[in-house]
Amino acid sequence: MSTLDASQTAEQIGALIGADRVRAAASESERTIAGVVVEPASADEIAELVRKCETEHITLAPFGAARTLAEIRHSPVDVAVSLARMNRVVAYEPDDMTVIAEAGHTLEALNGHLAERGQCLPADPPFPNLTTLGSLIAAAKAGPIRLSEGTVRDLLIGIRFVGHGGRIVHGGGQVVKNVAGYDLMKVMTGSFGTLGIITEATFKVRPAPTNYALALTSFMNTGQAFEAAGGLSNAIPLIHLEIISPGFDAKFGRSGRFLMLAGFGGSGAEVQYLRTRIAEVLGSGAETELLEGADAESAYEWLRDIDVRGAALVAQMAVLPAELGRCLELCGSEFRAHAGSGIAQMFLGGGRTIKKNYREAERWREAAHGAQGHLRILGASPAARDDLNFFDEPPAPTLNLMARMKAAFDPAGIFNPACFVGGL
Repeated sequence: MSTLDASQTAEQIGALIGADRVRAAASESERTIAGVVVEPASADEIAELVRKCETEHITLAPFGAARTLAEIRHSPVDVAVSLARMNRVVAYEPDDMTVIAEAGHTLEALNGHLAERGQCLPADPPFPNLTTLGSLIAAAKAGPIRLSEGTVRDLLIGIRFVGHGGRIVHGGGQVVKNVAGYDLMKVMTGSFGTLGIITEATFKVRPAPTNYALALTSFMNTGQAFEAAGGLSNAIPLIHLEIISPGFDAKFGRSGRFLMLAGFGGSGAEVQYLRTRIAEVLGSGAETELLEGADAESAYEWLRDIDVRGAALVAQMAVLPAELGRCLELCGSEFRAHAGSGIAQMFLGGGRTIKKNYREAERWREAAHGAQGHLRILGASPAARDDLNFFDEPPAPTLNLMARMKAAFDPAGIFNPACFVGGL
C-alpha cells in the first residue's frame, strides 16, 4: 500500500491526468473498493496511471458498476479505476459477425447496438444494464444461456489491457479464425483485475434468437426436479434449463414447489416440435405451463436477474450435472441451479451470526468437494469476510504456478492485490 493518504493520492493522480478525472468514492460499494476513484478516458491515460502507481506503490483495482469487487474485497485498495468514460463501440463488422468495444461499455448497450442488425452477444449475467464488458470478462460472468452458448471465454477473440510498466498488451485478433493470443485471453478471463486493466475486447457475435418460449414445471422435491431436468437435457436442445428452490417460486404462483424453467426457441415449426417433445418427455402427469411472447421474456429476465442483495452469504457451486441435485440437498439452502450445466448459486438470508455463515460456507464447500467439484463465495457481509476463503485453494503446484504468473504480470503488486485464489 502507498504511504500517501487519500488526499495526497488524489492530488498526485489529478496532476497526472486532470483533477476533473479524480473524485471521492460516491457510494458504499465504491468505498468498499477504494476511497479515491479515477476515471481515465483512454488506454494511454491508464498506462500513465499504472506507471505512477508502480513508482509510488499505490494499489489499484478496476471496476464497472462497483458490484463484484465490493462483495469480495477484504479491505480497500488506494485507488479504484472506473472505466465509465471508456464506453465506445470501436468497430462492428456485422457481415463478419465481430465487434470491438471498450471495457466500460455495458452489455445491454452493446446488445442494443447489435440488435439493429439482428445480432447479439449471447451472454446473460444478472443485470446486463450494470454489467460492463470489462467485468463480464474479468469476473467470468455468465447466466442461464451458458447451456447453449457457452461463456464469455467462448465468445472472446481479442483483448487489450494495460499491464506492468504501463504497457498496452494486445492478444488475439478481429477475425474469428485467428487464434493468436488465445492463451492470453484465457488468462485474463476470470482474473479479477489482478493481472492488469482490460481496456478493450473483440467478440464474435451471433444471430439474435427468435420465438423464445418457456416451459414451467413444478415438483414437490429436489430429486424429482433434477430427475426431470436430466431427462429433458438429454432429449432436447434447450436454450437454458434452470431449477429454482421454493423461496423464489412465488413469482409464478407455485408456493412451496421446486420449479423447473426450460427455455427454447427457433422457427415456428421448431418451437411447435419442441413443445410436443417436452410434453412427451415429462409425461402427462407433469404440471407444466407454457409461456410465450412478452410473458416468456419477462419470466426469463426475472430468472436471469434474481436479486439477492442483502443476502448474508452467496456462493456458486460447480459439479457434474448428475451430482448437482444431490449436492444442493446436502447444502439445504435456497438456490438457482443451471441444471444442464452443473452450476448453482446458493443464498443465505440475513439474521445469522458470522459464525453460522462460516459454518455454512464450509458445509457447502465440503459438499462440492465431495462431488469432485468446487465452490466460490460470490458475496458476504463485510463483517464476515476476514476469515472467509472466497476461492477454493488449488493444489500446491497449481498455486505456485499462479503465484509465478502473478509475479510476472504484476511484479510491483499493485493490481487488485489479495483478492484472488490463495490471497494473490
